Order: sequence, then C-alpha cells, then structure tokens
Amino acid sequence: MKPVLTHSGIAFALLVFSSGCSIKKMAMNQLGDALSGVGTVFTSDEDPELVGDALPFSLKLMESVLAETPEHESLLIALSSGFTQYGYGWVQLEADEVEEEEYDRSIELRDRAKGLYFRAKRYGMRALEVSYPEFEEALRADSESVLSRLSKENVETLYWTGLSWAAAVSLSLDDPSTLGDLALAEAIMERAFELDPDWDFGTLHGFFITYEMSRIGVEGNPMESATSHFRKAKQLSGGNMASIYVAYAESVAVAKEDKEMFVSLLNQALSIDLGARPDWRLSNLIYQRRAKWLLTRLDWLFF
Repeated sequence: MKPVLTHSGIAFALLVFSSGCSIKKMAMNQLGDALSGVGTVFTSDEDPELVGDALPFSLKLMESVLAETPEHESLLIALSSGFTQYGYGWVQLEADEVEEEEYDRSIELRDRAKGLYFRAKRYGMRALEVSYPEFEEALRADSESVLSRLSKENVETLYWTGLSWAAAVSLSLDDPSTLGDLALAEAIMERAFELDPDWDFGTLHGFFITYEMSRIGVEGNPMESATSHFRKAKQLSGGNMASIYVAYAESVAVAKEDKEMFVSLLNQALSIDLGARPDWRLSNLIYQRRAKWLLTRLDWLFF
C-alpha cells in the first residue's frame, strides 16, 4: 500500500524540512562567525611561513561557507582583510625581493597580487552592500553622497575595501581603464579617516604616510602631511608598529634622499620588541623582513 499524506501530514513534513533548512543555516552562520575570527589566531603567530602556508586553505574554507551564507558581513570583511594581507605579505613582497634576479617571476607574482587585491575589494564591497544595497554603483554615480551615509561602525570595512582597491590600481598602471578608480579608493579611505582618524591604533594614519607622498595636485606640502601622520601613528601605536617606520622610510626618507634617516627608521623597525604587542607579532615580523631587505638596497635607492 502506498503511503498517504494527509493535509496535516504534509504540513508536518514541510515543518520538518523548513526546520532542517533553518538548522543548517544557523550552523553555517555560526561557522562563519567562528571563521571570521580566525585572523586573531594568525596575527600573534611567530612563524610567517607557517601562516602563509595555512592562509590559502583558510580563505578557501571561508569562501565555501560564504557560498551558503552570502550576506554574512563579518565573513565578508574577514575575506577582504585576509586576501589583502596575503596578497601583500606573501606575494607582493616576494615580487619585490626576486625582481633583480628573476624578473619574469616578479611580474607573475605582481599579477597574482593584483588579482588577490581585486578579490579582496569585491568582498569589501559586498560587505558594504549588506547594509547599503548597490553600494558600488551608487559610489560611482555620486561618491560624496553615498559615503556620507556611512557611520563609524563601517570604518573597518571601508579600510580594507579602500586599501585593497588602491593596492590593485597601483599594480595596474598599464591599464588606463582602472586608473580612474584610484580617486574612488581615495574617497573611501578619506571617509574612513573622517569617521575615526585614530582607528586601530593609528592604522589609517599609517596608510596616509605613504599615500600623501603619491597624491597629485593636492595643496600643501606632502612631506609635512606624511610626517604628521607618522608622528600620530607612532603615538597611537606606542611606537610598536613596524609598518609605520618602513612606510616613512620608503616614502619620505627616499624622497628627501636622506640615507641616514632611512637607515635609522629601518633599524627602529627592527628593534621593536615582538613581545610588546603579541597581537601585532606577525605583522611586525613581515615588516621587519621588509626592513632587512631594504637595507640591502641602499646603493639602489641612494646615489
């Protein structure tokens, strides 16, 4: 005899099915919450190579979970952050280091870093679109208007979106179609700075150390602006952020052709106690590696 589903039986079956979907969705959201916090485990690690080997798997796992929870904002932000940091710390830095002896390899690595940055930018945009639908379209139509709607709670997303976008464009200087986007990336970072200039111990000031020196057609003295950002970032970070010394050395010291300042700044980066801020250990190790490499380039940077 065939089983017969009565009206109440059908209702019960639908209830069970919908409940199962809800349980799955809840489980995936909880997994997304857990994965979006994985970065804090990595940031205190003392082995950059180990983290570099683990990050691709971690990022792909996040993407798999995101496919089931496409509007998980924290996961989208974590992916934007993760791809940006992986692109710089494990791809672009290597491109710079091998350029002299393996030029073709350096080109391949920069192309890969560019792809990672654009990927990070897309995730950042999706995170913003969770609360502000069609954000990128509106940004391109009227950036000032759409950015004015954002609040202080959006600063982290703005930072990773703007940073990854600016990084991608900087590696796409041979592609005129992307150059216009630099103004939009800049607008995003400036809005983040307006909302919370001292966010994350001066991280935004750290960005503008380098960026002030690359702006075109801006009023004022870029060196003075970059120096002001450096001093503020140093104050907010307690001097324990290696990235700001490296940024100031590569931008201002090189522009001033001040070799002594350059060496002094990089040595300050190298002298940072990694135990002073364990949560910055990985970042400091990466920038200390950069500082060591830059010290081997003195003859190239200063004539």
